[in-house]
Amino acid sequence: MIASWGLIWPAITAAFLASLVEAVESLTIVLAVATVRGWRPAGLGALAGLAVLALTVVALGPLLDHVPLHLLQFVIGVLLLLFGMRWLRKAILRAAGVIPLHDEAAAFATETAELREQARRNEARLDWIAAFTTFKAVFLEGLEVVFIVIALGAGRGMLVPASVGAAAACLAVAGIGLVVHRPLARVPENTLKFAVGVMLSAFGVFWTGEGLGVPWPGGDFAIVGFAAMFLTVSSAAIVLARRPKKRALS
Repeated sequence: MIASWGLIWPAITAAFLASLVEAVESLTIVLAVATVRGWRPAGLGALAGLAVLALTVVALGPLLDHVPLHLLQFVIGVLLLLFGMRWLRKAILRAAGVIPLHDEAAAFATETAELREQARRNEARLDWIAAFTTFKAVFLEGLEVVFIVIALGAGRGMLVPASVGAAAACLAVAGIGLVVHRPLARVPENTLKFAVGVMLSAFGVFWTGEGLGVPWPGGDFAIVGFAAMFLTVSSAAIVLARRPKKRALS
């Protein structure tokens, strides 16, 4: 039971933070559509995305029971590591100033402008375009949330804690979005992506080793060590990535 807590809280935290980022991005698109075309097509598209996502989970979920545990851990570990490293790479480049920081307010303005341009071109079909836009946003971002939850929870009975973290994040973002009716631009999304990248990469190394039968020192708590390692290396990478810029300025 003591060892299990080494996975429970990291799984809940990682799922919550990752889902928070995906939910904020979905909310931005839904609000942009609602601003241009109203809540009816925006809401219908979002609900359709959630329905298809739920059907996908119901259809694919039982298949996990037929996969050998070590194979499942290894495959998910590798995928989770690649997924986490992708987030971490972008977060490092943004923190170092190599690529621009993600701005939800700017994304909202861009999405709104694109929808208004489509409105001028084809007014009759805009409701369908608007609904499909929110459907695609909710389904694709939700699919990433589902993958993260499965990856964090598979093999150790952690699906419930990971699902709780993801659901809490999605409900919180949806609730706040419905109240304020504006993008959550103040959410430190780039910092969250950095933290999520570190945690997902740590889980990826842990699950890959578990699948290969590696006896990690400290058991489940080895995840904390991996997270510290990725945090240290990533912080050093940010410093190194900033150096050429400083030299150029001097």
